[in-house]
Amino acid sequence: MIFTILVQFIFSYLATVTFAIITNVPKKALNACGLTGAFGWMFFFALKELGSGTVMATIAGAFVVAVASHFFAKYKHMPITIFNVPGIVPLVPGGLAFQAVRNFVLGQYTEAIGFSVQVAMVAGAIAAGLMLSEVFNHSIRRFREHKEEF
Repeated sequence: MIFTILVQFIFSYLATVTFAIITNVPKKALNACGLTGAFGWMFFFALKELGSGTVMATIAGAFVVAVASHFFAKYKHMPITIFNVPGIVPLVPGGLAFQAVRNFVLGQYTEAIGFSVQVAMVAGAIAAGLMLSEVFNHSIRRFREHKEEF
């Protein structure tokens, strides 16, 4: 089990850093990008292992990615999207999308539609997780501003 967790962490880190390199993220942000993606994936992986559904685990993983991105953006004094975009790469349902297209090409439309719906649900979950984090961060900021007024 420890070996599996270590492998999951390493490969999610590498996938995120590789995508960050491809998208020309500054060198000083690569490690933080890798950690952002790895944290999000490990949270997703842990919830899946505990029996959570894919959509809920994806929402939670995307939320963790967004929170980590916010932290690293403040720490590194860089835009949050530098960490958000590569950080969600491990959560993207590429295998499901491939299966959907493959089944469409093979004429197995019922299975293809099933995979397409799963892809749409996971993509929506990623967006929802990122949005929830932004709402959470905005609420905290407003609370701090109102607290300082009094």
